Amino acid sequence: MISHLLITPSILSADLSRLQEEVASVEPYADWLQVDVMDGHFVPNLSFGAPLLKNLKTKLPLDIHLMVENPKDRIEEFTALGAYNITFHIEAVPDLEAQRALISLIKKKCKSVGVAINPDTPVSHIADLLKEVDLVLCMTVQPGFSGQKFREDVLQKIREVKKLAPNVMIQVDGGVDARTGKLCLEAGATNLVAATAIFGSKDRKAAIESLRGE
Repeated sequence: MISHLLITPSILSADLSRLQEEVASVEPYADWLQVDVMDGHFVPNLSFGAPLLKNLKTKLPLDIHLMVENPKDRIEEFTALGAYNITFHIEAVPDLEAQRALISLIKKKCKSVGVAINPDTPVSHIADLLKEVDLVLCMTVQPGFSGQKFREDVLQKIREVKKLAPNVMIQVDGGVDARTGKLCLEAGATNLVAATAIFGSKDRKAAIESLRGE
């Protein structure tokens, strides 16, 4: 077990008709709770926005993963709900000055800011931002749908980020389970996001503990 490892269930695979109950089932064992926000443009899928979370009660820090074309336009709705971390995709904000402006905006409203890269995006695309963000999210699947196969070639990217920015939290999302999670940790990850591996399991405690290597 790694004491500083964070486990972040993603509600993408939760039963949204009983979301409060689903969140309560992981709350005692998890560290953060991730909300995947998809606009149907940046990724083909469409998912929930802030209204779904309006009545949700949780003690877990809310981790908002914006898979949207114009992330700047979505910041306010989630900071109004008390988002702890907001992560945007580098591919959605190609201009460096716009990236820095967005990071600054999120920092003013949240305790943490993250930048995400898709499986085929080189780490060099975020190199100039590594000193400005708290978190780097390495996607090990193409963003948009839960249950995809884990891409092991991304492990090298995790190692690269770790080498360039040893103090930045490295989050991994996509096909993460007990086996692939172990590979991520060995590469340098410190925050594992899992949707199907947790909410697809009847024993949520055991599923989370397996991700911790317990």
